Amino acid sequence: MSKPITVLVSIDSNSLLLGARHFKNYLSNLVDTYNLGSIVEVLETGSFGDYGKGVLFLVLPENVMYSLKNEADVEKIVSEHLLKGRQVNDLLVTDFEPEGPVEARSTTVEERVVLRNAGAIDPRNIEEYIALNGYQGLAKALRISEKEVVEELKKSGLRGRGGAGFPTGMKWEFTLKVDSPDKYVICNADEGEPGTFKDRLIMEGDPHSVIEGMIIAGYAVGANKGYIYIRGEYFESVSSLRRAISQAYEYGLLGPSILGTDFSFDLSVRLGAGAYICGEETALIESIEGKSGRPRLKPPYPPVSGLYSKPTVVNNVETFACVPPIIDKGASWFKSIGTASSPGTKVYSLCGNLIKRGIVEVAMGTTAADLVYKYGGGIPNGRTLKMVQTGGAAGTFIKPEELGATLDFDSFKEFGASLGSGVILAVDDTHCAVDVARNLMEFFAHESCGKCAPCREGTHMILHILEEFSKGRGSKDLFDSLYDIASTMEDSSFCGLGQSVPVPLRSIIDRFEEEFMAHVNAAQCPVGVCKFEKKKKKR
Repeated sequence: MSKPITVLVSIDSNSLLLGARHFKNYLSNLVDTYNLGSIVEVLETGSFGDYGKGVLFLVLPENVMYSLKNEADVEKIVSEHLLKGRQVNDLLVTDFEPEGPVEARSTTVEERVVLRNAGAIDPRNIEEYIALNGYQGLAKALRISEKEVVEELKKSGLRGRGGAGFPTGMKWEFTLKVDSPDKYVICNADEGEPGTFKDRLIMEGDPHSVIEGMIIAGYAVGANKGYIYIRGEYFESVSSLRRAISQAYEYGLLGPSILGTDFSFDLSVRLGAGAYICGEETALIESIEGKSGRPRLKPPYPPVSGLYSKPTVVNNVETFACVPPIIDKGASWFKSIGTASSPGTKVYSLCGNLIKRGIVEVAMGTTAADLVYKYGGGIPNGRTLKMVQTGGAAGTFIKPEELGATLDFDSFKEFGASLGSGVILAVDDTHCAVDVARNLMEFFAHESCGKCAPCREGTHMILHILEEFSKGRGSKDLFDSLYDIASTMEDSSFCGLGQSVPVPLRSIIDRFEEEFMAHVNAAQCPVGVCKFEKKKKKR
């Protein structure tokens, strides 16, 4: 007999720090104390997507969401809602909108493909994933040929969600065509860009979608071994994936003779040590092989010669999570979402000076304005929006008047807005453009692996110049030299890290040149952020 009331507790790395699991256990104890166990079920689920409201409880079937900050809030929910059937208005999340029929939704309800199960199932229970068509995509894939799976993916138009946007089906086809007894599939879960946390919440909220996508990839390209290379600090994600992998083995979805076929596939987790450069696929491969995580010379490319010099498919977490529903529902279904050149959805990390911070999944082609104001709730504390960085650390800065830009894989060419890893970083008018640029370049200078001189020296040269501006000691010559260094790095850096640094740098100095010039031999930062050194008086 199903229980009439279910309380879903959002569990992710952020909510755990706020005491989510303690509150969940405290609620379970209160349910037992009041003998409510026969009618109330308390379950864990993935992130509901909102980071700014504390620990979130969703009460079903009423679809009432509460935000909790302490044990007293838990007691209030039990005494009022569970025992008396009355909503606790002072804990209510009023802007929560449950999933429902498309015609009944407002403009702020997401279109979920990747996050289809996050916040709806207990990620620790494989049976809940299976109950919502989990592993149906794998079952369908195993009934057709490897080539047909690849063709379906090519028809879908799925492109890599890690930032580069390379056609996924084409990448798989390269590996399929190589004649080799050993091939590999790698999931790049080394999410290291500041402000990017979408992959973490995907893995914590629905790990089986990633695993299923990898198994399908293994079948499609003829690989029998896969690795999930994950950021070592992602403790909850690591735990979630390892538990899910163990369950998949128990259910015969990993290992030999999967679903009664002659296809076998093994999967394991490898931890990264926190180097941003290991997000570059060849540096990641070097790290798995036990070497220093530095990029390789290309060609050859991983689909032909990757891990242990064998053909290797490397895709992002979000990309793999897209695969099962594409195979299950068909390429035409996926192409009906988004734009013609960029089908499907995109998961965004909303951060910075926004009222609603967290993750959101919307169709490709959504405007930056919608992400900032509809889904992000706008700018808090009555402040004014100054700039938005789209696409992550290596993405572009745009001004408020440019927020009409639609975000897809063509948006950079058309609007100068980058899709990248899916970060929307809002910056209000209390921040100085020079300080923002300096902070960004500190990250790149720290994360450069040092293999090539243009990146190793260029990042530190740019940082030194920006530090001079932040102290009020800038000059027009120094400003112009930023462009020269950026051009050198773009043309001669060994890998994508050095080649991408000029993108955010140019975008911010182009749009805020007057603010940089205000730091030339200045006595005070115009925004009051940069701390100028006091000039000593001459005796």
